[in-house]
Amino acid sequence: MSSLSTHVLDAVSGTPAPGIAVTVTGPGDAPISAGVTNEDGRIADLAPGGLPHGIYTISFATGEYFDRIGVAAFYPKVDITFAVSDDRHYHVPVLLSPFAFSTYRGS
Repeated sequence: MSSLSTHVLDAVSGTPAPGIAVTVTGPGDAPISAGVTNEDGRIADLAPGGLPHGIYTISFATGEYFDRIGVAAFYPKVDITFAVSDDRHYHVPVLLSPFAFSTYRGS
């Protein structure tokens, strides 16, 4: 089984993005887990029971975050779909701005 974590950085301010609701769905869009980024923009364990091999989507409620900080933004939600293909830790970080986002396979 694999573990999963995330980190969201507000690329405009250069600071963590706290309070972002995050959900994880698995094969067949089955809900797996949910959480909210902490003051450091992190969720350390998004798969408490572990993830078997498969395709997953992690969704970030970015619109609510930008509304809360008073910033107009283009992306109300960011969905990232990824494959779990071996037993390891998966880290899905997001660099976020009002009009762009990027991600990469973290460690």
